[in-house]
Parts: sequence; structure tokens; C-alpha cells
Amino acid sequence: MVQTTPINQPDNDDIKILESQIRECFGRVVFTHKTHEKCSDIYAEQLKILKISEIILSALTTTSLLTSIFGDQKIGTIIGAILSTIILGITIYTKDYDLGKLSKSHADVANQLWNIRELYISLIADIKSNNLAVEQIKQKRDELHKSLNIIYSNAPRTNYKAYKLASEALNQNGQINQGEEMTFSDSEIDRFLPNDLRRHKT
Repeated sequence: MVQTTPINQPDNDDIKILESQIRECFGRVVFTHKTHEKCSDIYAEQLKILKISEIILSALTTTSLLTSIFGDQKIGTIIGAILSTIILGITIYTKDYDLGKLSKSHADVANQLWNIRELYISLIADIKSNNLAVEQIKQKRDELHKSLNIIYSNAPRTNYKAYKLASEALNQNGQINQGEEMTFSDSEIDRFLPNDLRRHKT
């Protein structure tokens, strides 16, 4: 007996291929979103430490100047000069590297990527529900790609420390190197999705 292939089989195969591509894109967005979040946290923490250090050093500088007036003038002046130089260095550094602005820039990108991430989840849900035809899936995928391209083209650069922290936060196994294309296994992508949208449900 000759076996016949169901008429809708090609579409099902195409949809499965598209779903795999969209799941991979979703995984990369999740990772990039978390990396920008970590970058924002890193710069915010650095700024906090520098501000506290500046306050402490300013207080010590004032103390050393008072010491030079009412006590040992030579030692007080030397200590005051050293502390003032350190404060000047911090001021120059924070002027050249606006940590507050950098932190906000990464936070803004993370917020935009969070929205894209949710749109990917909605798209995967529509695919799982068989609500979209192949052409509709392609159209929505391409729209998300365009939105991502705009976000990435205006995003500040991330760093390896943020990559590493993001990897740990997402329980991503394997080595992540800056500049390398990120790939994810089905089980890793499943961890980022609601149970009903996973390929291997728990």
C-alpha cells in the first residue's frame, strides 16, 4: 500500500523550523537582556562606591587640614595633599566615565529588551496554539528582528564581567565569550519559557 503524506505536513515542518529559529532568537534576547541588567548594576555599584569614597576622603582631608592648623603642620599638609590628589583623580575619572549615565543607558536597553522578550513569548504561544500560518509567523519574526536591530545599534557595549554574571544568573552552562554567537540547547531555552510553551514539559 502506498503511503500518502498529509496535505498540511509541509506547513507543519516549516512551522517547526521557524519555531526552532524563534526559540533560539528568544534565548539570545533573554541572555542579552540579563547582561544589560548586570551591566547597569555593575556601573551603579561602582558609582555608589566612588561617591562613598569621595565623602570619606573629603572628611579625612578636612581632618588633615585641621591637624595642620592645630597640630603637626607638616604631616597634616602632606596627608591633606595626598587625599586631595586622590579626590581629584576620582573627580576626573567620574567626569570621563559618567557611571550614572552608563548605568541608566544599560537599564533603558534592558527595559526595551524585556518588551521584545515578552513579544517572543507571545509569538511562541501563538505558534504552539496553531493560530498563525507560516507567512504570518515570518512577518512577526521579521518585525521583531527589525526592532532588535534598532535596539542593538543604539545599545552601549557590555563587558565580560556582566556576561559572566548573566550566565550565572540564568544558570547558563558552557563558556560565554564576548563577541561569540550564543547558542542554547532546547532544555536551556525551556527554562526561560512557561511550562506550557516548553518542548519538554516538566
